[in-house]
Amino acid sequence: MTHELKILPEYYEEVKCGNKNFELRKNDRDYMVHDTLRLRAWKDGQYLDKPPLERVISYILMDCKEYGLMDGYVILGF
Repeated sequence: MTHELKILPEYYEEVKCGNKNFELRKNDRDYMVHDTLRLRAWKDGQYLDKPPLERVISYILMDCKEYGLMDGYVILGF
C-alpha cells in the first residue's frame, strides 16, 4: 500500500539527502512494514513544485510510552 503524506520543506530536504530516515506520524492509517510512503513537500496550504520522495517502511515503533512516544503515534523507519 502507498500512503501519500505531506512533509514540510525542511524535512523533505533532510529525507532527500539521506540525513532523515524516519517519520513521526499519528497512527491514523494502517501502516505496515513494506508499505510505501510518498512524501510531498507542503507549505502554506499548498504542495511545492518538488518531486515526491518514495520510501519503503522497514520498521515501525509503537506502544512505547515509557520512552516518550505518545499514545496513537508511531515512528516509521525507512
